[in-house]
Amino acid sequence: MDLLSLKALNAERRQRRAAILLTELTSGTDRIIREEDAVAGELGEAVRKAFRTGISSVVAADGIGYFLTVALPKPRLVVIGAVHISQALAPLARVAGFDMEIIDPRTGFATAERFPDVPLHADWPETVLRGRSLDGYTAVAALTHDPKIDDHPLKAALDAGCFYVGALGSRKTHAARVERLRAAGATDTQIARIHAPIGIDIGAVSPQEIAVAIIAQIVQALRSRGLDAVAGRAA
Repeated sequence: MDLLSLKALNAERRQRRAAILLTELTSGTDRIIREEDAVAGELGEAVRKAFRTGISSVVAADGIGYFLTVALPKPRLVVIGAVHISQALAPLARVAGFDMEIIDPRTGFATAERFPDVPLHADWPETVLRGRSLDGYTAVAALTHDPKIDDHPLKAALDAGCFYVGALGSRKTHAARVERLRAAGATDTQIARIHAPIGIDIGAVSPQEIAVAIIAQIVQALRSRGLDAVAGRAA
């Protein structure tokens, strides 16, 4: 591996940006591919699949063999609301490989006793997020039902391009939320990215079942990134 390529790959990792070290097997030459880079043909398809799956592998493209070393940021889940669903969601997120943290200014809810193994911020989201960047490998789930708590992080997640944005509430509740977000400057394209009601529709009732529906939808969103763009090029 070329030293400059290694330095470039490590720089992308430090910035929580996805990158692939592409090595041509015959010549040994390598280069860095970033997620926004355009790569055509069979190699482009292999690169897009690698960015979705995070799996390093040998591929053959256009008659040439390559090794793709994939470096993806570890996905994060930021939950707004220290509620019963959040308690059920925490162990599921851990099993699925997500770093999870909870933000809730209500100190009666955000306690270490209720969330012993989860990073917890008993403060307003706008205060916490001011010093913590959201990014394309972060999911945000707003679960409080309180616009004063949920709306700011939802808008921040949309502006940051988080790969998943979900919000608890009925369709009527979400319609009112949409109007507030529009008033705050969110575009219709951004708002259309919000999963509301949150979670895959499995008929979930209990907090535990709702947590399963949420984590399934988050994993689905993570592993389908870029597929819309691919479908658009094929149409």
